[in-house]
Amino acid sequence: MLPHQLELLSPARDADIGIEAVNHGADAVYIGGPGFGARANAANPVSEIERLVRHAHRYHARVFVTLNTILRDDELEPARRLVHQLYDIGVDALIVQDMGLLELDLPPIQLHASTQCDIRTPEKARFLQDVGFSQIVLARELTLPQIAAVDAALGPRDAPGRAVLEFFIHGALCVAYSGQCYISHAHTGRSANRGDCSQACRLPYEVRDMQGRILAHDKHVLSMKDNNQSANLRALIDAGVRSFKIEGRYKDMGYVKNITAHYRRLLDAILEERPDLAPSSSGRCTYTFTPDPQQNFNRDFTDYFVNGRQIDIGAFDSPKNPGQPIGWVVRTAADHLELETNDPTIELANGDGLCYLDLQNNLVGLQTNRVERLGPGVDGGTRWRIHPKDPMGSFKDLRRGTTVNRNRSMAWVRLLERPSAERRIALWVQLRAEGDALRLTLTDADGHSGSATLPGPFEPARDPLANEATLREGLTRLGDTVFEAVSVDVALPAPWFVPASRVNALRREAVAALMAAREAARPRPVRASAVEPPVPYPDDVLTYLGNVYNHKARDFYARHGVRVIEAAYESHEALGDVSLMITKHCVRYSLSLCPKQAKGVTGVQGTIRAEPLVLIHGDERLTLRFDCKPCEMHVVGRIKRHVVRDTERAAREAPLRFYRTRPAPVR
Repeated sequence: MLPHQLELLSPARDADIGIEAVNHGADAVYIGGPGFGARANAANPVSEIERLVRHAHRYHARVFVTLNTILRDDELEPARRLVHQLYDIGVDALIVQDMGLLELDLPPIQLHASTQCDIRTPEKARFLQDVGFSQIVLARELTLPQIAAVDAALGPRDAPGRAVLEFFIHGALCVAYSGQCYISHAHTGRSANRGDCSQACRLPYEVRDMQGRILAHDKHVLSMKDNNQSANLRALIDAGVRSFKIEGRYKDMGYVKNITAHYRRLLDAILEERPDLAPSSSGRCTYTFTPDPQQNFNRDFTDYFVNGRQIDIGAFDSPKNPGQPIGWVVRTAADHLELETNDPTIELANGDGLCYLDLQNNLVGLQTNRVERLGPGVDGGTRWRIHPKDPMGSFKDLRRGTTVNRNRSMAWVRLLERPSAERRIALWVQLRAEGDALRLTLTDADGHSGSATLPGPFEPARDPLANEATLREGLTRLGDTVFEAVSVDVALPAPWFVPASRVNALRREAVAALMAAREAARPRPVRASAVEPPVPYPDDVLTYLGNVYNHKARDFYARHGVRVIEAAYESHEALGDVSLMITKHCVRYSLSLCPKQAKGVTGVQGTIRAEPLVLIHGDERLTLRFDCKPCEMHVVGRIKRHVVRDTERAAREAPLRFYRTRPAPVR
């Protein structure tokens, strides 16, 4: 990727979704392989990834495969073999977390540093660039000045070996710094660093202070709103971001189509303003719909910390999709309700998802089974009768005047179930005579050309005008290709008649030659060279937060000057109370209990301190500790005994090899 190019990077749960991401404007797609990805339930066979690669490369779009879990020693060889398979099918890059992979005999495939690497500082980013990473996925928590500082630390953007900065611009937010959350493993044995997070952050908690006073009850205080950087793209470009990443390898086809198209339009508008910038792949998209991020599942939106700390980043009332307000309840009956929409253009349909807040501010979902239009409402909207799928008695606090939101529109779902985009590369068509033969030359928007010759001689046409129209139509019949003719230049010494079958054969041969030229010109990304001698890691001590789970990773860090290397949390050597999550989100700040908020407030300053708080969910208790200097929160707890026992039992049944700093327990 060149320093003046911008990349829209979309997720793919499977190859079909990845292909539609490309069709809707993605410059690159990331997808999970058959194993070792940070979304355990989004795996794909190599053959399916190859199908996606073939489609993406037609547009010079790239395909990245996630191999971003931490690996045991016994998993390194299978991972190495998988990397060779992925390289052989043309995958452009791997997204990785485990530094042990850099110690293996890998093909020269490009490496990208996953957000799981916890890249928050210029020093960490520079280190990763210097050890051979070509693209670096920054922590979601960074501000614009912090991103700019990382960009500056990497050196001139056009320098050889200079890494590309990648940043998440849309989708679900992990509340923890990526790679720094162990609650799931501590409580269930399911490791987030191994792609199996149980999402404890989306649970409701009671918040108490150290005197036992309840500060919040049944609130999802660790659940964030969804990321949306639509308004910040220009600022992110100026800060140095070149790859714009959409979260969502668990998301469905409609989400990927819609969100990809949304950001494609925004980036294309910026590219029109900025002739110094260019897309990193070919083709322009047209859509059968108007992209709208509100139509997909979301927990409301935030731009998180990009513009500094905000107080409204949390989805504390519910981790569900609140939808958009469409009207209010007019009356309820035994088997239905009636509502009036607040806009007469709103159309309801059978199967729509509606919701409302009960008196305790809990979100209650209501799926429509049948809807009936009743006519105009009294306030300018439309009145509807709704027959819910579930009994009316199950809907708590549903009464006249209740505001109703819609969080799923079946009309929208059906719209995106159909073909919804075309992506075409502009083509200039030129037909010339060479003696008594015809020479067809096709030149695409990237400057690649392909030609074919059709030998003559040809008879004169009986109807010259109709003949030329037919000839032009045959030359531009490109429907099954990636091209769209924008100019046709026919220059013949006489109106020759050429049978349609021969025109079609000539066109197909020229298109094949052009595609071959495009493929020959497509640069394959290569692995960047590491700086020699090995550069030192920014710290000389790595705690369990370094996620070192195999001996190759240990050797990597030792080779880069780290003196003390603790084992990963998953090795079960940190059995006492430790930080199970480190996060930039602060519960005290969100509850307006931060000492910095009280600074300068008469009568309040000095009375609020950053004392610990306690989170309670059922039998689970977690302590919140606050590190005010870096403005971070630590969620503290310890591993459950059954998790340790289960792992020891599994190790006895099937030997597992992983990095330890002390001998394995003998039972």
